[in-house]
Amino acid sequence: MSYIEDLFGLKEKAIVVTGAGGAIAGVLAEAYLRAGARVALWVHRPEEVEAALDRFEPFAASTGAVHALACDTGDKAEVEAAYDATAAALGAPEVLVNAVGGNKGKSPFVDADLAKFEDILRLNLMAGLVVPTQVFASRWIAAGARGRSIVNMASMSSYVPLSGVWAYDAAKAAVLNLTVGLASEFAAAGIRVNAIAPGFFLGKQNYALLVADKESGELTERGASVVSRTPFGRFGKLEELAGAALFLASEEAAGFVTGITLPVDGGFLADNI
Repeated sequence: MSYIEDLFGLKEKAIVVTGAGGAIAGVLAEAYLRAGARVALWVHRPEEVEAALDRFEPFAASTGAVHALACDTGDKAEVEAAYDATAAALGAPEVLVNAVGGNKGKSPFVDADLAKFEDILRLNLMAGLVVPTQVFASRWIAAGARGRSIVNMASMSSYVPLSGVWAYDAAKAAVLNLTVGLASEFAAAGIRVNAIAPGFFLGKQNYALLVADKESGELTERGASVVSRTPFGRFGKLEELAGAALFLASEEAAGFVTGITLPVDGGFLADNI
């Protein structure tokens, strides 16, 4: 077991998880805490801080391995301040998990609300990757801190545009693109950049889009279509994302892995007629 712990354990590694109030981000944060990491939970609103601590403190070690704070990750000044607060509480961050994101409805492209389109781009691309990555990478490069890692959150729509969610499609395609480009740029500084592309997991954002009746479990037309195109024939379980998150964060397990986007999708991208 010591070999496995050495390879995948994250004991005392300081990890920042943005968007920590979300379902997927929460599973990743729990996995890192269980692996021994010191985890900073960045949530969007101050009123979410206490709930985040209540949720995750049971998984933390007695050494105070969990810290929570509010930060608008689309605001560079707030990210700078949150980085400093995290470093003071847990030590300098070694891993950044960019898990801010989400969507707001669906429509035909010609009816898309352009203001909402820009909001979704800012949420998933600027707040969800660009601003935090620029702050963290610049700090790490200036300090000569090697062995650092960034884990982005891609999507099935990074590969295949999903109908009606045009801004989300565009943003997530950009996440995949920038994951590759930044991996190349940051490699000389010893910073790895990778991403996870979840398939279809039921969460706050998409539940109503995929499930018609909570009691019976009856799916919407879109939900049934997703399952029919997933070779495993079901939605993913959130905990099935933990292994990919631990792997990509571990310098011992994935120290020569950069620029990849790892699908965890039940075979959705492998579906064929």
